[in-house]
Amino acid sequence: MLFGKISRQFCGLKKLPGSRDSRYFWGWLNAVFNKVDHERIRDVGPDRAASEWLLRCGAVVRYHGQERWQKDYNHLPTGPLDKYKIQAIDATDSCIMSIGFDHMGLQHVEKIRLCKCHYIEDDCLKRLSQLENLQKSMLEMEIISCGNITDKGIIALHHLRNLKYLFLSDLPGVKEKEKIVQAFKTSLPSLELKLDLK
Repeated sequence: MLFGKISRQFCGLKKLPGSRDSRYFWGWLNAVFNKVDHERIRDVGPDRAASEWLLRCGAVVRYHGQERWQKDYNHLPTGPLDKYKIQAIDATDSCIMSIGFDHMGLQHVEKIRLCKCHYIEDDCLKRLSQLENLQKSMLEMEIISCGNITDKGIIALHHLRNLKYLFLSDLPGVKEKEKIVQAFKTSLPSLELKLDLK
């Protein structure tokens, strides 16, 4: 009888990796990783707090003046708060999502790569493009295999007024390529726009 009770409890915990409950759990856990701690931003500065957030979510960052990408959360550099400024973000296979974008009050980010980011949606791109600091600093952006992105999100990027290079690939939600090309020709005539869309 005791074995039966324990067995039922154990069986109740086992779920297949693709099960619905498993997806809810991972979604919840990823939301926890993306939670913004405004006190932490105030205490350590926006670049350090953003580095912690991005690395916690599986992204990597590169700081101004450094060639090496920072990949290990446990080896984040220490020192004066204003010493390490994020220059580039590679969010390949990361779980960053909109709720974490309050960390993006960064002034020196020039390049962002969003590749296979399952939680990135149109609203995320809209938020990014409305951040005044990024409107000034962003030069390059790549968006690859982010299935929740549509034409609406891509067109919102026209607010990044200094953007020089934009690469879009494998975005099934993007349907009107010609409309995107025309929108960027009008708003950002010097932009190099590369499309690898079906």
